[in-house]
Amino acid sequence: MFEGQSQTEIEAIMKADPEFRQLYQKHKDLDKKVLDAELGVLPLDDNTLAQMKREKLAAKDRLTHLYEARHH
Repeated sequence: MFEGQSQTEIEAIMKADPEFRQLYQKHKDLDKKVLDAELGVLPLDDNTLAQMKREKLAAKDRLTHLYEARHH
């Protein structure tokens, strides 16, 4: 996520905005768990996996909104 932006810029936003930092970490954690579940490393039922994917998408949407609000 935010591959097109500099890591320095993202880190500066995380320092300045606690909500952004918390959501960024939540998205990162969910991304790892979803990947582990899809690889079979983390056993999850389909409903739990689907819920995690929805939470991850919601976090990404909010992060994108927060990022864009800083640039407009």
